[in-house]
Amino acid sequence: MSNLQALCAGLPLSPLPPKKGRAKGGPHAPKRTPHLSTEEEKLALENALRYFPPELHETLVTEFAEELRCYGHIYMYRFHPEIEMKAYPITEYPCHTTQAAAVMHMIMNNLDPAVAQFPQELVTYGGNGQVFSNWAQFWLAMHYLSKMTNHQTLVMYSGHPLGLFPSHPSAPRVVITNGMVIPNYSSKQEYERMFALGVTMYGQMTAGSYCYIGPQGIVHGTVLTIMNAGRIYLGLDDLAGRVFVTSGLGGMSGAQAKAAVIVGCVGVIAEVDQLVLEKRLQQGWLMAITSSLDDCMEMIRNAKKKKEVLSLGYHGNIVDLWERLVEEYEKTGERLVDLGSDQTSLHNPFNGGYHPVQLQFNETISNDRIDPDYFRPLVQESLKRQVAAINKLSDAGMFFWDYGNAFLLEARRAGADVGKPGGSGIEFRYPSYVQHIMGNIFSMGFGPFRWVCTSADPADLSVTDQIAASVLEELISQAEVSEPVKKQYSDNLKWIKEAGKHNLVVGSQARILYSDQKGRVSIAVAINKAVATGQVKGPVVISRDHHDVSGTDSPFRETSNIYDGSAFCADMAVQNFVGDAFRGATWVSLHNGGGVGWGEVINGGFGLVLDGSQEAEDRARNMLSWDVSNGVARRCWSGNSNAYDTIVRTMEEDENLSVTLPHTVKNKDLLEKALSSLKNDL
Repeated sequence: MSNLQALCAGLPLSPLPPKKGRAKGGPHAPKRTPHLSTEEEKLALENALRYFPPELHETLVTEFAEELRCYGHIYMYRFHPEIEMKAYPITEYPCHTTQAAAVMHMIMNNLDPAVAQFPQELVTYGGNGQVFSNWAQFWLAMHYLSKMTNHQTLVMYSGHPLGLFPSHPSAPRVVITNGMVIPNYSSKQEYERMFALGVTMYGQMTAGSYCYIGPQGIVHGTVLTIMNAGRIYLGLDDLAGRVFVTSGLGGMSGAQAKAAVIVGCVGVIAEVDQLVLEKRLQQGWLMAITSSLDDCMEMIRNAKKKKEVLSLGYHGNIVDLWERLVEEYEKTGERLVDLGSDQTSLHNPFNGGYHPVQLQFNETISNDRIDPDYFRPLVQESLKRQVAAINKLSDAGMFFWDYGNAFLLEARRAGADVGKPGGSGIEFRYPSYVQHIMGNIFSMGFGPFRWVCTSADPADLSVTDQIAASVLEELISQAEVSEPVKKQYSDNLKWIKEAGKHNLVVGSQARILYSDQKGRVSIAVAINKAVATGQVKGPVVISRDHHDVSGTDSPFRETSNIYDGSAFCADMAVQNFVGDAFRGATWVSLHNGGGVGWGEVINGGFGLVLDGSQEAEDRARNMLSWDVSNGVARRCWSGNSNAYDTIVRTMEEDENLSVTLPHTVKNKDLLEKALSSLKNDL
């Protein structure tokens, strides 16, 4: 089990690996409380044992029962591989196809301990974003990928490898679905039960689709968010001396500290876990740590006065930090914070995603398991206190936004004062960052375009950085490109030129930037040509975060600025998944729950291998054009003017694109008159 050849041979059954159990020390997923009945526990055991021949059942059943009772899920710790888990150079994978080897490269990156949040539980990020549900699934998937040909497709059902099915060379090599539960049963309570049974899985966005690239992805998105928040809320391009307060330094939220440094502001991030704070300090993403609120206030004042860049980790609860900032304002009249948000894992509020202020962190983690019924009232009271403090500072001129982590949604459910006066049921006192900051960027077709150099050679990444920068410079120089689009190109050109300086690579040799359809296609084609000529030594995987113009239907995040009543409709994400599949993607995925939580969102993703061939270029042109235009067209139809202008311009450039355009009702009084006349007649 110490090499890739052995890893691809299938489940190690003869002999069985020794019983390991959960490793002591290191990060581990919260223990779950699914509240299974005895009959459901038996079903969970039966479901787990079906991966193994009957002669092994007596050996395995007791330890699986122990895992179920102790951790609320059967992870099959015995089968955790001994191999060093990382993204190996693509040529080292024993596969029949380059495409399959690329998928294996990406899977192992998602489970790399340097990348994954809870690697032994197969959780990549977000507290519960699984790559697979158990280790047997990992072994089977790797085995199938190693034997796959270009006439087969691997089908993945919520972590379970259903098998290899006859296909054709132009079809996706892998099709992934995660959490596709009948809508009436897609509740968090039902999820806990079904995950414990081993029949469904929460894949987050890029965890269960094998496309996570470590914290770099969210660093770039956070840089753009803070930068544009400064422009929109403060009217500033330079954020020196401005203070951004938020919380969370985990797998995704940890990016906030690094982004604050890159943007040049004062970032103050509260985190309850000392180990996480120390990790970010060692990475150089935090510049300082303090557990003293007095010291925290003093450091903020000094950095603000001197306009120094600072990323400060406060070891404590975010509620205490917000309340102290209110106290300072009421005592001195000095508002120390300009911008505020929150990135705790509120898609998972009662299972450890949000730590209530009433409990010490050590007190929580020493418990055998987190009981959602016990946590719920504490979390809700904590959220009400947090919102009350934020509201006072907001009334004094601070600008706060929801970061798409379901903060406002859960705060409203807790009874906090977050409602928008006169607003509808999905409107809040504070905007989602998509509504005010990123929504118009999405509507212009811009979103998180990514690539991974599967050679695992940093030199290849450096070459692709240069290629991307050259493409953006060329696009900026074109006279027909509008000024708003040039502004986005320029922001991303600055990012890509400096990305190599910021030590952003964790795990695979990956890069991200935001680009529109024209930019994505141009960069992909240029990189593919570089692979063909040997300038880049190995194939490159292109993908994106599902958090994009077209990949995700999420009424409280990605589609929170859709106002035609279709914010809760998921046609776009499903069509994205299907359309990418037949337009050339190497693998596609469709998930329930990524980003803001189970039952709150549907999202679709893809991976595409650029191997230097003409076929790869054709696939990239065809698929990337659809992958962007699908979302722009939907946003246009919902009434977004930026999307309207973008799709009209795209139709002018591509005669094969013909989109239904909306006619605007210019005289809204007609609506009231029509309804009033009917009332009178009836």
